[in-house]
Amino acid sequence: MWTFTNDKQWSALIHHFPEVRDMAGVVQDPRHHAEGDVATHTQMVMNCLAEQADYESLSTDSQEILWTAALLHDVEKRSTTVVEPDGSITSKGHARRGERTAREMLYVAHHILSPAPFFKREQICKLIRYHGLPLWIFEKPDPLKTLLQVSLEVNTHWLTMLARADVQGRLCTDQADLLYRVDLFEEFCREANCWGQPRSFASPSARFHYFSRDDAHPDYEPFGEAACEVVLLSGLPGSGKDTFVSRHLADWPVVSLDTYRQRLKISPTDKQGTSRVVQLAKDEAKALLRSQTSFVWNATNLTRQLRQQLVELFVTYKARVRIIYLEVPYQQLVRQNRDREHVVPNDVLQRMLQRLEIPSVWEAQQVDYILPTR
Repeated sequence: MWTFTNDKQWSALIHHFPEVRDMAGVVQDPRHHAEGDVATHTQMVMNCLAEQADYESLSTDSQEILWTAALLHDVEKRSTTVVEPDGSITSKGHARRGERTAREMLYVAHHILSPAPFFKREQICKLIRYHGLPLWIFEKPDPLKTLLQVSLEVNTHWLTMLARADVQGRLCTDQADLLYRVDLFEEFCREANCWGQPRSFASPSARFHYFSRDDAHPDYEPFGEAACEVVLLSGLPGSGKDTFVSRHLADWPVVSLDTYRQRLKISPTDKQGTSRVVQLAKDEAKALLRSQTSFVWNATNLTRQLRQQLVELFVTYKARVRIIYLEVPYQQLVRQNRDREHVVPNDVLQRMLQRLEIPSVWEAQQVDYILPTR
């Protein structure tokens, strides 16, 4: 069973983890957090979470996921907190940045922190990313679509528990209103059939159709055969993409950004050169799509925005898209990158890790995760 740490005393946490130690002294707006700094708030949240009956009824594994999310939910207020000209204090973007910090911590790990298994790690990261959503979901342009999307990434029951503890673990005048919002979120989840579970769809194609269009209904089932299939690989350098293709898709045409870079002698850090590489690769892909030939798009594809642009291109030609995300343990990643013919410098690899966004199941008709066996 994975644990973040066996010694959960605050004194031990601040001793071993600089990310926790940095919470001390990070100010918060007293109108919303009169209890004090982020360290004080975080400890209060963790105590309130532990007192919830729903938390006590969870398995030890599930408790560890929620406990870790509570510990790290505001970890990046340290880098995002700003005192505005009017004297208010904000920390815009701390949840998104906190997700990335948590992923790096739990993937790279260090001497007393064991790497978290992939799906546990991603639950923790998404709890951090969305911990404020229950308070603000009805201010989103499309609350239902937002909720259904989030339900495919995180356990909404756990998210509600964390949000409730986040409100209870602070001193503010509007606490009752905030708790009411959390209750509304819970009821919204129940009505949308995604309370503590992913919202189900008639088929993977129906799911993709709903999330790729503004006017789609979640119960609509699209019809029509795909003209061909595109396998879009995603993963850090050294994660084994080329090996996967040679073993499982050896007879498929491969559109490879690295191949163009090597042919044209363009460095991955050359932005202008990379734009040319991408355009050449897209031209090759379009020719294959026009001929209705299935192929592999082989590149790192680390961000959702980049993948979305490619998926939109492929489906325009009526292709079915399968995203395959590959991951290996960090030390193996570093070793395999070092053994590659074209090594990515370590500082570049670290920046890529910090930008990494794991593909979500709604990004394409099919999303597969090729992970190390434990």
